[in-house]
Amino acid sequence: MSTLLYFHGFASSPASAKITALRPMLEPEIELITPDLNIPSFEALDWNAIVEHAMDVARAHPPDLIAGSSMGALVALAIAQRGIIAPMVLIAPALGIADRWRTLLPDGDPILVFNHARNAEVPIHRKFFEQMFQVRVDRDPPPSPVTVIMGRNDESVPFDLVENTWRQWQPRLAPSSKFIAIDEGDHGLTAHAALIAREIRAAISGRN
Repeated sequence: MSTLLYFHGFASSPASAKITALRPMLEPEIELITPDLNIPSFEALDWNAIVEHAMDVARAHPPDLIAGSSMGALVALAIAQRGIIAPMVLIAPALGIADRWRTLLPDGDPILVFNHARNAEVPIHRKFFEQMFQVRVDRDPPPSPVTVIMGRNDESVPFDLVENTWRQWQPRLAPSSKFIAIDEGDHGLTAHAALIAREIRAAISGRN
């Protein structure tokens, strides 16, 4: 059995629609390890604590593949920079958006954010976003082969920012890395779970 370490996105959980859709497509051949990244809680989210938790899980369950959705892609890149090396599949990754978060952040503290896991607006402290302004783990590509899957109709992460980051990565990408653009894809990409599962299987088997 192969081990897939999957990091969910911001304001989500291990019970996300994408993980729920992927699990029966991959198991039992591929075991999904899906840590909860709401550390210490969503209201008090802390980037450094998230990465430390991800490192702990990766050490306990050495992955054959690392996947990350949206903010989870940044977590995947962060642990790669700390020595957890495995092929990657990054889904609607939040690449190149740190400065955009700064310009779009409303005034006030805490800030109300729609939390998909709770299906409601939930307050989160401003400090988390101030941390994220400084996160630049996407400046360099991971040392392992990486597949990026991105929808052109993404309503949360601009396609152009992700594509631009990919172009900056290209001279340094590991062989067999690839960028998949889905013309009708949104940020959730749940309708394209079969494609994502296929790319996960290909990445684990080394057929990218």
